[in-house]
Amino acid sequence: MFINRPHGGRLINRILEGPEREKWLALADTLPKVELNARQLSDVELIGIGAFSPLEGFMGQHDYKSVLAYQRLGNRLPWTMPVTLAVTEEVAKSIGKAETIALTSADGVPMAALEVTEVYRYSREEEAQKTLLTTSDKHPGVQYLQSVGDHCIAGPIRLLRRKQRGEFAKFTLDPKETRYLIDHRGWKTVVAFQTRNPVHRAHEYILKCALETVDGLLLHPLMGETREEDVPAEVRLQCYRVLLETSLPPTRAVLSLYPAAMRYAGPREAIFHAIARKNYGATHFIVGRDHAGVGNFYGPYDAQKKFFEFEADELGITPICFDATFYCRKCAAMGSEKTCSHAPEDRLTLSGTKVREMLRNGENLPVEFTRPEVAEILRAAYRNQ
Repeated sequence: MFINRPHGGRLINRILEGPEREKWLALADTLPKVELNARQLSDVELIGIGAFSPLEGFMGQHDYKSVLAYQRLGNRLPWTMPVTLAVTEEVAKSIGKAETIALTSADGVPMAALEVTEVYRYSREEEAQKTLLTTSDKHPGVQYLQSVGDHCIAGPIRLLRRKQRGEFAKFTLDPKETRYLIDHRGWKTVVAFQTRNPVHRAHEYILKCALETVDGLLLHPLMGETREEDVPAEVRLQCYRVLLETSLPPTRAVLSLYPAAMRYAGPREAIFHAIARKNYGATHFIVGRDHAGVGNFYGPYDAQKKFFEFEADELGITPICFDATFYCRKCAAMGSEKTCSHAPEDRLTLSGTKVREMLRNGENLPVEFTRPEVAEILRAAYRNQ
């Protein structure tokens, strides 16, 4: 059975188990400690489980500079986003010349050990300009960079613990598990869909169109840190489950949660998302309008164009690009600019801001916009706020 090879050719596994884990847990209590923020906690886990293959740890300066300048790792493998452990100068000094440090959660629990290979300074402004294409403090990615220090600690990690996810745990599959599932179901082609929003008719239309061309669908919503105004993760999960139960064929679709944090980096993050889904076994990746964008910082189709800056065999995953989709009242169906000739006033489109406003006001969402079952979940969630 053919399953798409991981990026770089090998699925990384930095998870410690058994006696080796017990040894490192005991050692971690004696090591200098660095507290991780929410995004860094996500990154540690994603490195450990192989979602960020071929990375084995946080980037050193050579890879970091190459990613900023050329959108490639130092070995020329395509890679578009820095994955670094940024800390303040005080934290960098506090570890001294330690060869190994413990990476902890906010409450001091060791989550991983890091073998320190390098500590280096970087420019937050340069990173923002090159990866986010802006230094505006209205951009959430710029706000993040302003909240962390200007030193990076680099080196391979050993994953000791993972975030407790409660009800989310049974829906969160690691790359090795999705690969096993793909193999077990006999899928040769798999399309992955990234979203951070509740599903609606436009999503459903895109998913069904994509499913016409491949064997299976990996519905892979991002469930790490997002903006405060985004719909809460537990509410989104309920919506995704309803979609699977009411709309998609269970033998051809699987839901798994992607425990990453958003960077809101638009075009570069679209490539980053695709590479991660390649590591989960996907062969195709849906790229919609303004993928990973925020506000008006990127053009609506900049993310799609970004894929064609690379040779197809370099990325190893095929983009499936969609125009903005909508419900056309005259067609009485979903469509896009490619398939519908009617005027804008005949089309039903609702922004995320408008949807949240309607929900806060207790209004019903149009059935043409989203399924009644999904609308009720959202209405109940906002009713309880």
